[in-house]
Amino acid sequence: MSDLLKRLTSARGVSGDEGQIRKVIIDEITPLVDEVHIDRMGNVIGYKKGTNPKRKVMLCAHMDEVGFIITRIEDNGMLKFATVGSIDSRILPSKRVRIGDKGVPGVLGIKAIHLQEPAERRNAVKAKQMYIDIGARSREEAEKLVNLGDYAVFDSDLVYFGNGRVKSRALDDRVGCFTLIESLKGTYPFDLYACFTVQEEVGLRGAKVAAYHIQPDIGLVVEGTTCSDVPKVEPHRHTTRMGDGPAISIADLASYSNKRMVSFLIECAKNAGIPYQIKEGVTGGNDAGEIQRSRGGAMTAVISVPCRYIHSPSSVMDLKDLDNTVRLVKEFLEGCESL
Repeated sequence: MSDLLKRLTSARGVSGDEGQIRKVIIDEITPLVDEVHIDRMGNVIGYKKGTNPKRKVMLCAHMDEVGFIITRIEDNGMLKFATVGSIDSRILPSKRVRIGDKGVPGVLGIKAIHLQEPAERRNAVKAKQMYIDIGARSREEAEKLVNLGDYAVFDSDLVYFGNGRVKSRALDDRVGCFTLIESLKGTYPFDLYACFTVQEEVGLRGAKVAAYHIQPDIGLVVEGTTCSDVPKVEPHRHTTRMGDGPAISIADLASYSNKRMVSFLIECAKNAGIPYQIKEGVTGGNDAGEIQRSRGGAMTAVISVPCRYIHSPSSVMDLKDLDNTVRLVKEFLEGCESL
């Protein structure tokens, strides 16, 4: 598990700039499928022909991650930026980033606290007040290293710690990509389309195109989702709990899971002795929202790996939850033709 997860989380892939992670995924799935297709949006679709195909099943995980895009180079060499995807600006000051194809190192900076007015100290600093410091002393120096429109990612490596846990950037949704790759190692009666989508973090754009092309009968999305089982958060607001297994969604702001699929996922988990939980909340959204409504519609459901501190450089996950997510997806695939 460790080598593949490290390769996936190390590759850059901010929404709209997924080239590096796309190459990693293509290299991983090419020996496992009958055909690899990259559509005009940049989605990677691995097609695995079924032994007796009567239905189309679409497995989906997005390969993009949140990050930044350079919007201006100041005369003093500092870089202004916009966030790509939803990022809490309160976590940004002093975080390290890597910019562009060369991975130019930088640090997110703000005005020093001893220079701030009392009113400024009481309010959270917004991203538009920050800048990226790459050590350049002038615009000319900075322009030798970066260009307007370059993307930047959090500079954060995968680290194992505690009792079987990891921290990394981009666990949302490289855990889903990991699960799809592992699932492709099986053989199934139906035609399987493993879709690694782009631009989920900025509006589920890639999934809309992929689902329209494939026209699946069944769509199963694998995600990394919010986990807030931390101090001073009441238990009824945890949404998911780390270590309790994959989270099965009932609904979110983008989609309603098909009731038969949810019941079947629960049945699969119980029969195989796989721990699972129901996601307790309907916030957020994912690619199921577009797959469900594409063309004539599709049955959809969502399985998620609980991840603390998502959309940050230090998301945290329990490896047992990822392993059990892979197990549950495989159990589902082995019997979903009965749906």
